[in-house]
Amino acid sequence: MPAPVEHQEKTASRFCFGLYEADSESGELRKSGIRIRLQAQPFRVLISLLERPGEVVTREEIQQLLWGTDTIVDFDHSLGTAINKLREALGDSAENPRFIETLARRGYRFIAPVTATGPRHDERLGHATDLITGPNESPGPHLAQPAAAAVAAAPPITRFHQAAIAIAAILLVAAGFLAGSRSRTSWNAPPLISQVTFSGRVSPGDPLFESFPGTATDGSRIYFPQIENGRGVLAQALIADGETGTLPLPDELAAPSLGDISPDGSRLLLRNHLATAAEQSLWIVSTIGGTARRIPGILAHDAAWMPDGQHILFATGNDLYLARDNGSESRKLATLPGRAFWLRWSPDGGRLRVTLLNSETHTSTLWEAASDGTGAHVLLDKWNSSPAAECCGSWTDDGRYYVFQSARDGNSNIWAIPEHGGFLGRPAQPIRITNGPLDYRAPIIERGGRRTFFIGLNTESELLRYDRTASIFVSYGAGLNIARRVEFSHNADWVGWIRQDDDSLWRSRGDGSGRLQLTSRPMQVFMMHWSPDGRQLVLMGRQPGKPWKVYTMDADGGHLQEVLDEARSEADPDWSPDGKSLVFGRLPDLMAEASQPKAIYMVDLATKAMAKLPGSDGLFSPRWSADGKYIAALSIDQKKLMLFDISAKTWRVVADGNIADPNWSHDDSAIFFHDFAQADQPIYKVVIRTGKIERVADLHDLRSANVVDYRFAGLAPGDIPLVSARLSAANIYAAELPH
Repeated sequence: MPAPVEHQEKTASRFCFGLYEADSESGELRKSGIRIRLQAQPFRVLISLLERPGEVVTREEIQQLLWGTDTIVDFDHSLGTAINKLREALGDSAENPRFIETLARRGYRFIAPVTATGPRHDERLGHATDLITGPNESPGPHLAQPAAAAVAAAPPITRFHQAAIAIAAILLVAAGFLAGSRSRTSWNAPPLISQVTFSGRVSPGDPLFESFPGTATDGSRIYFPQIENGRGVLAQALIADGETGTLPLPDELAAPSLGDISPDGSRLLLRNHLATAAEQSLWIVSTIGGTARRIPGILAHDAAWMPDGQHILFATGNDLYLARDNGSESRKLATLPGRAFWLRWSPDGGRLRVTLLNSETHTSTLWEAASDGTGAHVLLDKWNSSPAAECCGSWTDDGRYYVFQSARDGNSNIWAIPEHGGFLGRPAQPIRITNGPLDYRAPIIERGGRRTFFIGLNTESELLRYDRTASIFVSYGAGLNIARRVEFSHNADWVGWIRQDDDSLWRSRGDGSGRLQLTSRPMQVFMMHWSPDGRQLVLMGRQPGKPWKVYTMDADGGHLQEVLDEARSEADPDWSPDGKSLVFGRLPDLMAEASQPKAIYMVDLATKAMAKLPGSDGLFSPRWSADGKYIAALSIDQKKLMLFDISAKTWRVVADGNIADPNWSHDDSAIFFHDFAQADQPIYKVVIRTGKIERVADLHDLRSANVVDYRFAGLAPGDIPLVSARLSAANIYAAELPH
């Protein structure tokens, strides 16, 4: 028989009242066994009332519970919204309350009889909770020590005892083998994949720029970044029918990157990925909208909630730190051999798994460590014969499966590790959950269930050119619709372009004839430039698991020639006007070598002699004017477009903003560039002689309402802007894991 509520308020997890049952562990509200949709914050209000039936829970107490003392929020509006949603779910009313009574200017009281049962979740948390200790306490797990008296009293071991121990050990091994065999997954066919969202606007992220796709669920909804009018927003979709809406965010979160959702489903951890710095501020956002606060004193590139919901684990550089959710009591947990993303605790809190990114090669691997940060090791060492490309794993709530993504042969799929399906209950070999045709990424797990939700990438793009007469972008045609970057030779006879789908380099005439493929997988090409005589191309490319390098090759095809034999990445090469030298830079922090100095260099192609361009520290992405007078470059934070006068050996700022993809006009009189952070993503040109900046085109000039966003792809003859427009990005899908 359940005890009265007043004796169980610290241990109860399930509360029954009338036909309703609320489970504080799963975050579920049910009526006659049927689940009722209720968002996380109204549910937390309900639990706070159920824990103290008949008592007044003050408005101040609810404010502290939901938002703490550090959050700036329209409290009256947000609390009113939460109470209204709660009453709607219970079929209650303020005028004639059956469950929740309003006490004007004081608070609320639960007036119906309540029965409480079951232990609270926070009393069963695993070792991760042991880490939340005072500054002078040991963070490690506590091990029981054997009593000395018991050891002293142990009887001597005889041969009979030894034989018995040996037999028992054999039987134990056999039992473990049988148990493992019986518990192995029996699965004869891949699962049925269902589609959850249908807009095609889910942001798939871009791991090349450390933008890993992030999703989270509170049980009834999935939260994810979405692209609206070319900008990133935070969206939510009902799992039941895919109905999608957006959550309002402050301007500082112009490109939200989702890290994690709190254990009670009420708060999200976000950062702003539009910023080009390797580490950014962390924000806590309510899942019902209307509240957001920056965590003071913390800069990180990813973060996750601790199981207690009051502390966070965050990654900065190669280190992991613990802190309270207000930024206080920060302390280091571990140092890893790379940058950690997708930080996830096991259900029992005893293990931590992360995605570790090699900042030089941008290969990703899954790593596991103990709850105190010790014993870090690769999870699937030598499992993937290709360069490591495992990422973004999540456990099922029962700990039976660990689900992750893995890329092989250029295709990304979802896999699952049966955690206790191997010999002696050890993890078994991964099993494939998906097998194309889409690229699948970023799996998360249904709360309390066996479904996995993931992003399915189905990118469609089209090359568009700007029609100055009509002031719109129209299809380029000429067989170049799938090009994402385009450059014409100096005499405009030839065009080089990179395919959107496989990053291969092609060459053809402007009308699409004379097409020739110059590179193929596994080589990935990022950008290229024609030599002044049109006979060669210089390109930035890489092999899987290798740094980005500068190569030259004949325009008619042939072997790639690596320009420099050095261990570091090289980027953005361009020709000198005489074709005898190259200028190149390093990669920004988000693409490689965050801790390495950045500058611009010139290299003599005959001697391979290198020289740093004077005053170029902290600059990258150089572009040499065809007349040889100037070299344009970007500041490493992409806030300034700089111009180097070669004769005077001086730099000056010619444009400010959020600048990408600078391109010289064909007569060297101006530089075109893309301001990627403005709402309409305009393309500008700055006139070198006068410094005048003119808006050329923007997102509103796209001909199709279905365009998700675009990237500046280059200039056609006549300085006509070209853009690669994405017509579709991704959706959320679901699959049932094997039982």
